[in-house]
Amino acid sequence: MTDRELPSAIRPRRRRWLRWVLGGLGAVVVLLVGGILIYTQVGVMGAEPGPLAEAEQNTGLTITDDGAGIVLSPTTGATGQGLVFIPGAKVEAEGYIATLADTVVDDGITVVITRPWLNLAFFDPRPLSTFTDLAPDVTTWAVGGHSLGGVRACQLASDADALVLFASYCANDLSASELPVLSLSGSEDGLSTPQKITDAKGQLPPTATFVEIPGASHASFGAYGPQPGDGTPTADPAEVDRVIAEQLGGFLPRS
Repeated sequence: MTDRELPSAIRPRRRRWLRWVLGGLGAVVVLLVGGILIYTQVGVMGAEPGPLAEAEQNTGLTITDDGAGIVLSPTTGATGQGLVFIPGAKVEAEGYIATLADTVVDDGITVVITRPWLNLAFFDPRPLSTFTDLAPDVTTWAVGGHSLGGVRACQLASDADALVLFASYCANDLSASELPVLSLSGSEDGLSTPQKITDAKGQLPPTATFVEIPGASHASFGAYGPQPGDGTPTADPAEVDRVIAEQLGGFLPRS
């Protein structure tokens, strides 16, 4: 029955009801969007000043901020190897500069640390090429990420030459792929726990390499301070950085 066929007394009530429903749905959408925006901006973890300043003063490290990401490149001795690194949830890109500096300076690997939209990787639909284009001299690319950033890296892995997980695991199935995979984790991680890493092994190719760093926690894979819900690290941060650089240097493919 159309509005014209309804009795005149019923038509206004029906229109009011529709307005109320649509208005209510609109209010829910506004509240949801507002809540997400507030969540993504509250509690964002920035870089620890000391380690960041030390990295910035390293003459072997060139730091370029392109807006889409921070490019870390060796001042000399670039190998043509590259890593697109995706930060964890609500961790600023700068929070990983100090951690990855050894990889760049000691092993000649170029690293692009992305700036995910709204500080959450799963809100960022940009393709891998958005970030690899920032370092055109690199010839082979791995994609990797920390925590939630690693989950996003798994989704982009088909466009890369290798995948590196930093205290993370995949939500999509890559087990049938022939992609080289390196999984770095910490024995004291309270978020991506050793058990969670083990439970998700089936998502990765059988040839994946797993390295658990003794004494490392979830936040040991960055330099942004302690993180709620994490375990207590017992490993020296400099040692964790050294192990990460050593593992990446031996793993990342060359052209």
